[in-house]
Amino acid sequence: MTMNKATSIPVNVCPMCNGTLAEGFTTFSADIQGRLFVARRVPARICEQCGEEWLENAITIELEQRAMAAFEARSEVEIISFAA
Repeated sequence: MTMNKATSIPVNVCPMCNGTLAEGFTTFSADIQGRLFVARRVPARICEQCGEEWLENAITIELEQRAMAAFEARSEVEIISFAA
């Protein structure tokens, strides 16, 4: 069993409800000062029991960078497919 070094919780166990996490995809959205950024097909671990979605840190950082780039480009709405 692989453990999360920071929390000592197994990586396949949901920290919210202790359910099982399964690999899947989710949709991420951010509304930054009235501008909308949406990323579809974002890799995530999703709890089979409560439905809570968990993103890896590297994916979260990339999403934040892409959302800010869209904001800085003054895009009113930007929709991307994260995992092609």
